[in-house]
Amino acid sequence: MRNRVRRLVIAGLLAGAATPALAEDGATVAVRFGQLEAVRQMALSPSGRQVSYIANIGNGAQVLYVVDLAAGGTPKGILKQTIPEETLHGCTWGSEEVLVCYIDMHSRASGQAIAASRLLSVSSDGKSVNMLTGDYSQARYALTARYGGEVIDRGGEDGRVLITRMFLPEDRGAGSNIASADYLGLGVESINLKTRLRTTVERPREEYSEFITDGHGNIRISARIEDNATALKSWTRHYFYRKPNSRDWFGMSTVTRDADGLYSGFDPYAVDAASNVAYGFDSNDGRRALFTMALDGSGKRELVLARPDVDVNGLITIGRHHRVVGASYATERRISDYFDPEISKLAQGLHKALPGQPLIDFVDASGDEGKLLLFAGGDTDPGTFYLYDKESRQLGQLLPVRPLLAGQTLAPMKPITFPAADGTQIPAYLTVPVGSSGKGLPAIVMPHGGPATRDEWGFDWLVQFFAARGYAVIQPNYRGSAGYGAEWFRKNGFKSWRDAIGDVNDAGRWLLREGIAAPGKLAAVGWSYGGYAVLQGQVLDADLYKATVAIAPVTDLALLKFEASSEWNADAFERFIGSGPHVTEGSPALNAARFKAPVLMFHGDHDMNANVEQSRHMANSLRAAGKSVELVEYPGLTHSLVSSAARVDMLTRADAFLRKALGIAP
Repeated sequence: MRNRVRRLVIAGLLAGAATPALAEDGATVAVRFGQLEAVRQMALSPSGRQVSYIANIGNGAQVLYVVDLAAGGTPKGILKQTIPEETLHGCTWGSEEVLVCYIDMHSRASGQAIAASRLLSVSSDGKSVNMLTGDYSQARYALTARYGGEVIDRGGEDGRVLITRMFLPEDRGAGSNIASADYLGLGVESINLKTRLRTTVERPREEYSEFITDGHGNIRISARIEDNATALKSWTRHYFYRKPNSRDWFGMSTVTRDADGLYSGFDPYAVDAASNVAYGFDSNDGRRALFTMALDGSGKRELVLARPDVDVNGLITIGRHHRVVGASYATERRISDYFDPEISKLAQGLHKALPGQPLIDFVDASGDEGKLLLFAGGDTDPGTFYLYDKESRQLGQLLPVRPLLAGQTLAPMKPITFPAADGTQIPAYLTVPVGSSGKGLPAIVMPHGGPATRDEWGFDWLVQFFAARGYAVIQPNYRGSAGYGAEWFRKNGFKSWRDAIGDVNDAGRWLLREGIAAPGKLAAVGWSYGGYAVLQGQVLDADLYKATVAIAPVTDLALLKFEASSEWNADAFERFIGSGPHVTEGSPALNAARFKAPVLMFHGDHDMNANVEQSRHMANSLRAAGKSVELVEYPGLTHSLVSSAARVDMLTRADAFLRKALGIAP
């Protein structure tokens, strides 16, 4: 590959130059970092001639654009989403003329936030928009009707896609070729996107929960849940497979999630039609690893990729047929191991051509894989979409994700380890302001959410904002994080909260001990479980932090279990949180009297992950205990606060709050 990138013409993009943020006030910097991505998602048409992308245009609205790269590259808006409670989440090309798009919907009723999804088709010229999800407006099965289906196969060459659908008794006569009125459950339809004719290809069953195809229009794997309390408590899934050219189901594997949230059993993710195997993950010496399982009746399994230090947890596929080409895992950085020789060689060339953007993902491909849509970024680069043409060996730059940060010098994220109180080395990432000595700084401990996730190396808008404002930021992958195996996961971050929160607080002590954090200038900021962690950090050591910012936190474990009691997986959630003294001792809202540092919280009132009542309860408890607390609520927003206005406001308020508490000049 030539070590040169040419710019493809896509006119009318948002663009902006930036100046060093430290010379600006907090509100100005917040505008730059708090803005949502200019490009939310991008896809490539089967011919490779057209690309589509979703742009955030402010006030919670999005526009779907289509660009004909061979005809001047001018974006054409074909669909605009302006309803605040609905989000245009993503689109994929079902055919050269029609896209299929996902709509996320949310609302609040009777004190509970409710989420739903819908599918619609959009012609590439924008003249035809049709709902693909069934009409559930009169459905008696409210929980079931939330799911709008998804595209599971777009390998057909005649404008057909396979889409999952939740069938309800009310569906009879609604275009399905099933005549019986007593069916209910997940099934699969084949939809001709040109004529919109639908054919049921997999009759629904109430116990179906998932289908996997071979990427060529054939359903090869199904998952079922047992209709009994034991299965729901353990989240048991039974997987079945089909042999080539057969409609019969054969037993494949059983996957269980135990009371602590750990999975066991071969969990299939994709089918390779050529070799007639399924790729999936299973435990191997206490960590997740990638295996194949033969689909010929032999049940033969082979280990494909394993690591002694971290989980292998990413499957890399390319193109409309979901061809498996590799797997990935995260050590200090996310590493991709490509099995396909051609893709491996290409990846090496891309790394040379894009040295400042080491994180490369293959996003989409043309039908013949002659053109590849990819995304590249890094810790100091928010990322850019590119198009690679195999025939010409040309790499063309398409769109930057965050043009407002163009020219902004961002702070490198450095992988480190620090010792916990018991001597265990805790992996973490440290980011210090550009141009600083790295010593004597105001500093922030920022634990990740989940807790069953982990932080990874790469661009993080929240971290970069605080670094731009002069703070050092440490992100600990505390015990209770996922990705490091079962022993590191412990009994999850709620049951084993003392381990998790202890590691988080030890990150702060390390900053002080190393002189990175100036005495009296240490704060904690966290989102979701991270918000819980920074609040509970005060319960464990009220003198460590001088200020705490919690975004969408959990604050009362008993309340969390109660909020989940109406969901289908309530029993499993009950076991995940558990019962005993840790529920009270591990709930910051029930230990408000121990707090010393002021608290600032932010929460969207449509949050489906952590109900806004969690923050309200925490605020009331702190006020009753005579503590300093402020709660900012954002009406109509969900857990991630997907709103530029809200994020800018949150960053501005948080920065001002921390500077006042830590005694830093505005």
